[in-house]
Amino acid sequence: MKNFERASVLSEALPYIRAFSKKTVVVKYDNNAMQTEELKRAAISDIVLLSLVGVRVVVVHGDGSEINSALKSMGNEPKFINDLRYTDEVTMNLVQMLLTGKIGKDIVSLISSEGGKAFGFSGLDGSSITAEKLKGDVDYGLIGEIKTINTELINVALDNGYIPVISTIAEGIDANTSYNLNADTTAAELAVSLGAEKLILLTDKCGICSDARDESSLISELPLSQVRPLIKKGVISGEMIRKVDCCAKAVRRGVSRAHILDGRLSHSILVEMLTDSGIGTMILAD
Repeated sequence: MKNFERASVLSEALPYIRAFSKKTVVVKYDNNAMQTEELKRAAISDIVLLSLVGVRVVVVHGDGSEINSALKSMGNEPKFINDLRYTDEVTMNLVQMLLTGKIGKDIVSLISSEGGKAFGFSGLDGSSITAEKLKGDVDYGLIGEIKTINTELINVALDNGYIPVISTIAEGIDANTSYNLNADTTAAELAVSLGAEKLILLTDKCGICSDARDESSLISELPLSQVRPLIKKGVISGEMIRKVDCCAKAVRRGVSRAHILDGRLSHSILVEMLTDSGIGTMILAD
């Protein structure tokens, strides 16, 4: 890229940097979407850059693939019910160990290597997130439904220039146990509690398409009034229903915009936030 092209790119980004400075953005980081080290580093560098120009970035993570691999290595087959991981005590111990230990620390380390400052913790720290056992027609085991969020630790980290990296483990208030939380749901609830400007879910899809087999049919903007009709038509299906529902609930409760982005594309976060073109599917109020 020639110097004048670089200057043009920076000029285009300036109004967006000004608009988002001191605003909060919650990013659900998904290792399943960024399957190469290059893509992971690109996503992390996007997050660090946003933080350095004054955006208050909060990272929420799970990691189903590492948990699945660990369970299989122990001779346990992962089990899912309605796209939620059935979590018995053995699985809960493993999830807590991996998310709050290895996976969370790996993300913190990546942020540090890209020149950012990060602070990793889970919902257990300072009782930041409390939950009760998720109730339904079936037993999900130790899957939690969020009841309260205390943003004090998150805001302390943000106010001191750190990027909070949050593992999706909650403190049980109905039993002496920890609960496993869905990462998309947790990101959405945190976005609401923090009064976030944006919620960004990184996925392994380009977004929502009117034809699932044709990425050129991407729906760039999805008003809330169209969410339920598209689910009924089957345009939004499978695990994407939960992601879209999380985004829709966040927007209904005050988050300005929610985005489903393709984590397989390098620097998709910056393209969405700091350019005129944008990327993925944006869910917004009517």
